[in-house]
Amino acid sequence: MKDLTGRVVVITGGARGIGRATAERLSAAGARVVIGDLDAALATSVAEQIGRGAVAAGLDVTSADSWRAFLAATAEAGPVDALVNNAGVMPIGSLLKEPDEVTRTIVDVNLHGVINGTKAVVPGMIERGHGHVVNVSSAVGRVAVADGATYSASKFAVVGFSEAMRSELRPQGVDVSAVLPTVVQTELSAGVPAAKGVKPVTADDVAKVIESVLRKPKAEVWVPRWSQAIVKVSGALPRTVQDAVSRAMGADKVFHSADPSARAAYEERARRS
Repeated sequence: MKDLTGRVVVITGGARGIGRATAERLSAAGARVVIGDLDAALATSVAEQIGRGAVAAGLDVTSADSWRAFLAATAEAGPVDALVNNAGVMPIGSLLKEPDEVTRTIVDVNLHGVINGTKAVVPGMIERGHGHVVNVSSAVGRVAVADGATYSASKFAVVGFSEAMRSELRPQGVDVSAVLPTVVQTELSAGVPAAKGVKPVTADDVAKVIESVLRKPKAEVWVPRWSQAIVKVSGALPRTVQDAVSRAMGADKVFHSADPSARAAYEERARRS
């Protein structure tokens, strides 16, 4: 298994939720973390709290120019060994009521952010002959859910992008992995219930899997890991049976059943992003 000591790891959306938990865990494992976040002040504060050489700068993942400025501002950390494309937004609700600007924001952050990060960081990895990109997708990047059409589409795209880039970059010494969490107990999923029998996971649960993937690369890992087996088995069943299982678990209504009041603050911040 790979030793993370001294490895430079860029983490997008690193000031909150999964990103922050990942930064804390990887730093404790000996990596030097580089935190990028739209909230530059919070990112800097988190880096100071983590210590151990952590650095941070503001980053708008939807902008190629912002990526260049971010990498220049954090160049003191050294050449990037791993990139964790974690930044994401999840406004939910009926597609037909979703404002156009919200649709664009979801796709820009969740998909274009991953593409922009890959374009900005991977060339240096190829030059050095090694590197690893971990793209944080979602369980709904494999199993679509009503009232989250654009979000689900963006995460499906991240899975497809990860698979294509894994084939493209593997001959050049760069690994690509996709991590697919179910409902995670962070602000992003506030008010969203878990499907029956599926216990919500914590941000650190996801961070733990990201660390394990960086140590021992795998193409795709779910959080919790056993949930991937359920999806694979159900995928072999007739569609009518799949739909019946989804209804029985309540998986088809997890977004529709979300508590609007519990999500209000997050939804507003996500729309402003």
